[in-house]
Amino acid sequence: MAIRSNDILRKKLSTIIFESDTKAGKLFDLVLLWVILLSILSVFLESVASFRAQYLIYIRTVEWIFTLFFTLEYAVRIYSSAKPSKYIFSFYGLIDIIAFLPTYLSLFLAGAHYLVVIRAFRLLRVFRILKLSRFTSEGNILRNALKNSLYKITVFLASVVTLVTIIGTLMYIIEGDASGFTSIPVSIYWAIVTITTVGYGDISPQSPLGQLLASILMIIGYGIIAVPTGIVSVEMARATDEAKEKCPVCYAPVYPANARFCSRCGKELKELEKP
Repeated sequence: MAIRSNDILRKKLSTIIFESDTKAGKLFDLVLLWVILLSILSVFLESVASFRAQYLIYIRTVEWIFTLFFTLEYAVRIYSSAKPSKYIFSFYGLIDIIAFLPTYLSLFLAGAHYLVVIRAFRLLRVFRILKLSRFTSEGNILRNALKNSLYKITVFLASVVTLVTIIGTLMYIIEGDASGFTSIPVSIYWAIVTITTVGYGDISPQSPLGQLLASILMIIGYGIIAVPTGIVSVEMARATDEAKEKCPVCYAPVYPANARFCSRCGKELKELEKP
């Protein structure tokens, strides 16, 4: 009887924690989302010297509250998971443990010569922001769109690297040391800064020919910025069209259209096949 009660409890917790199509699941996700955002805010505030000096004890107290919350959440996830070992060594499982582990490590490394190490460990708390990605059911669409754009973007970046190398070399020949172009690597750095329209102004051509070449590079830069955006946008539109079907369990988009299992909850999708 006790075993059956444990199974029922585990199943209920699994539905609440790992699925968001129920009222309790949505409430849990909402609470978790706010806790994550507040914990990240506490990390940011601790990095401000004036705020840390005045409110350090409160920041540490809040940090331990968040740590205990994430520890409890992690334990419940392991308890309610159908395959605990699979969750522990999964991407989200590792991110979940990174969210609270550094705070506990600081208890065992509390020496003066370990302060730098402790600070480095505590910076790992920023990885909590990766837990936010679980709230985006369309994440698979974005991931596949970027994956499908990989080769096109690689060719594009290779073309840009070739362009800035050629123009940087030409600028080194035209301007030389007198204008700050002391070497080809420095000239390539200038070309990258110029083509991305950042323009720090630390190096600038002085001769008419150099200024003409810089003007051409600036104009090219405006066109180059739009290329990767267009590539990803096309793939996003294509992936969205292919993912019109929804999983009957977690309502996540089914991508690709002929997928056999849901990429989010693992539900078999045979019932979605049309005769």
